[in-house]
Amino acid sequence: MTAHEDEPSQPRIKRPIDDWNGVIIEPGQVRDVQVAIGESYSGFDVLIPVQVRRAVEDGPVVFITAALHGDEINGTGAIRSLIMDDSLRLKRGALVLAPVLNILGFDHHSRYLPDRRDLNRSFPGSATGSLASRMARRIFEEIVTRCDYGIDLHTAAIRRTNFPNVRVDWKNPEARMLAEAFGSELIVTGKGPVGAFRRTACGEGCATIILEAGEVSKVEPSIVSWELRGIRNVLVKLGMLSGTHVPASRKFIIEKTTWVRADRGGFLQFHAAPGEVVKKGQLLATNTGLLGKHLNQVFAPFDAVVIGTTTLPAVSPGEPICHLGFLIEGAQAVRDHLAEDEMYGTVSDHLATNLMIDRPNDTGG
Repeated sequence: MTAHEDEPSQPRIKRPIDDWNGVIIEPGQVRDVQVAIGESYSGFDVLIPVQVRRAVEDGPVVFITAALHGDEINGTGAIRSLIMDDSLRLKRGALVLAPVLNILGFDHHSRYLPDRRDLNRSFPGSATGSLASRMARRIFEEIVTRCDYGIDLHTAAIRRTNFPNVRVDWKNPEARMLAEAFGSELIVTGKGPVGAFRRTACGEGCATIILEAGEVSKVEPSIVSWELRGIRNVLVKLGMLSGTHVPASRKFIIEKTTWVRADRGGFLQFHAAPGEVVKKGQLLATNTGLLGKHLNQVFAPFDAVVIGTTTLPAVSPGEPICHLGFLIEGAQAVRDHLAEDEMYGTVSDHLATNLMIDRPNDTGG
């Protein structure tokens, strides 16, 4: 099967959750296992650490993964919190917890692999291909083929930040169920790029969503809290955990997104924060020279929510400033709904502290 195929060519055969290459995990057990994905330059095995938790009763098998891009470690912090939580007791099914998938990138604080390939464009991979392709194949065989569902945790790319948003193939009923259960207000629809982990997993019958939240090279407390709430929501929905589902105050489905880019080089003064709802024509950023000379202003092209922003105020022409999600409803109605969610406000305020935000009285275009 190639990375360009999305649908399974034959009925799916799941690998057993109780036998990890000779490591036996009995019902009710928690075991640490290692997935070998190759050898280092010095010939030592390169291993991905994984924890498997089985309930006594059979049920869904769910993977929670992070750091598929090696510097995106907010999710690593969330998964480590789950691993270290002695009170986490599954009612049924099993959890596969992998805090770092791209262990080679992680060890070098890098998004990419040593061969500069993107692991998240290499699935389902090949046993005889490039380093990235071989790693993807091992991850796919050892984790995805054992699971029914998956949650993959990401952050924005370097020098950017994202307000938490779930990304999902809305036409996949099982993946849609996960996205709605997670409890995030912002749901961005789409299959994802060819060769992406979640797209390929969905195509093989393992419904998978991703969460995009926060910045690289950080474990941000408010983002980790958001991730843990969402993960628990999904496990409660699947009957794997006891507890109460914590829904979003309102879900906003975003089918269209666009990056607003700089027309001039200069230094930005931001006027809108990640997670903020903006009206068409609202001022997003002012671009000046280093001595304060006004160069130009950037306005919202439509009513939108700010999914993410650059965190680097120095820009050249064409560089991205704000990632906007198109809102079908009017901006004011969305603002009113989001104001009801305390965690939404907490995370938005936290992410705004990473930027110099100046909100002028006159925000019209």
